[in-house]
Amino acid sequence: MHRIAVTGAAGFVGSHVCRELTEAGWKVRALVRSTGKAASRIGHLPLELKVGDLQNPEYLESALEGVDVVVHLAAIAIEKGGQTYEKINTQVTLDLIQAAQRTGVTRFIHMSQNGSDSKSPYRFLRSKGLAQDAVAESSLRWTILRPSVIFGPEDEFVNVLAKMVRLSPVLFPLPGGGKARFQPISVRDVAKAVRVALDRDETIGGIYGIGGPAILTLRQMTDRILAAMQVKRGIFGIPVPVMKPLLGVMEHIIPHPPVTKSLLDLLKVDNVVKDNAITTVFGIDPIPFAQEELLYLKSITASRALKSLFGDGG
Repeated sequence: MHRIAVTGAAGFVGSHVCRELTEAGWKVRALVRSTGKAASRIGHLPLELKVGDLQNPEYLESALEGVDVVVHLAAIAIEKGGQTYEKINTQVTLDLIQAAQRTGVTRFIHMSQNGSDSKSPYRFLRSKGLAQDAVAESSLRWTILRPSVIFGPEDEFVNVLAKMVRLSPVLFPLPGGGKARFQPISVRDVAKAVRVALDRDETIGGIYGIGGPAILTLRQMTDRILAAMQVKRGIFGIPVPVMKPLLGVMEHIIPHPPVTKSLLDLLKVDNVVKDNAITTVFGIDPIPFAQEELLYLKSITASRALKSLFGDGG
């Protein structure tokens, strides 16, 4: 079995991908920024840890030494601490491609984003689009996955909504009335798609949109979140232009804001997968965004929600 390097291995998607690949018998080298987070999330798995900064070219070279395959998951949705979309989402991918080519890596799985486009007016989607284009133009044997919003324990979307519910004891505001559309996909299905892509050479050179079994509005998703948490809130719509100044203030006074103005703008983009490859290509029966699949949200407390804003960001 070939050795595989996973970037962002201790992240939300990365931890699930590492579990899926190690269980399938792959020899995984997990590329992580620090040992603390890695120990808690993937320390129990039979894999090799390689600690370092993906922005360091020397680290990239050593991290890919003796590796045949790269699964590139590392990316950011919220900019902080000098980390920008352009540096992390785009430039790290460009550097990783070059390092992969120099060290003899031949297979490359890239986690892009539904809606990513190098010409997008939104910086996040543009940064992901530029990275995707670079992968597609490389000489590597690549496969690109473009998921809609990914849900599961420790995700950065559904869990954020649940935390805001806990901090909104009576009324819960939804931007734009909750009309934005998504096709939420379980992180377990995303991890399976990565494994299947590696198993099937026919996925080489393919760009695949993947999503869950149903298209849901933000309001519908929120209703299911409330049901899973077994709480009731009065939901009301709030115009996006009204929310923007409030978020601008939050970004300055809260160390770990739950959402930013740039992410709020993304609600204008329809996050629906046009040709869902999760079933047709990868043969996966996707897990629904259903109450019984969201029961982990019940463990979120108001104190934990506050800590995520003002504490360590967890």
